[in-house]
Amino acid sequence: MAYQKEIILTDKAPKAIGPYSVATKAGGFIFTAGQIGIDPVTADLVAGGIETETRQVLLNLSNVLTAAGSTLQQVVKTTVFLRDMSDFSRMNAVYAEFFPQNPPARSTVEVAALPKGAVVEIEVVALA
Repeated sequence: MAYQKEIILTDKAPKAIGPYSVATKAGGFIFTAGQIGIDPVTADLVAGGIETETRQVLLNLSNVLTAAGSTLQQVVKTTVFLRDMSDFSRMNAVYAEFFPQNPPARSTVEVAALPKGAVVEIEVVALA
């Protein structure tokens, strides 16, 4: 069976800032690009540090998934990129608010830098 790839677009999450899609749907799954804590209205990184950025990232991802016909509850895998692993527990506390039951599988890695000086970036794979 051949699957079609569908590009997901929404005004409720930051637009792609390069040659990539915010998300694609294919084969019963939704694959998102990494989201950083950009306010989709102002296109600026939200102020306030790891908690505020994590919350904005997850709101952006929720909006992308909604545009694709899914929800955070359908997420099966996340990858979290942290600029500083010492922020893990504070990121994790906010993350837990968005995945209170049956959380998805997750990988978390520390990276040297993120776009726009962000402290966290998250990408997800969800059921369509």
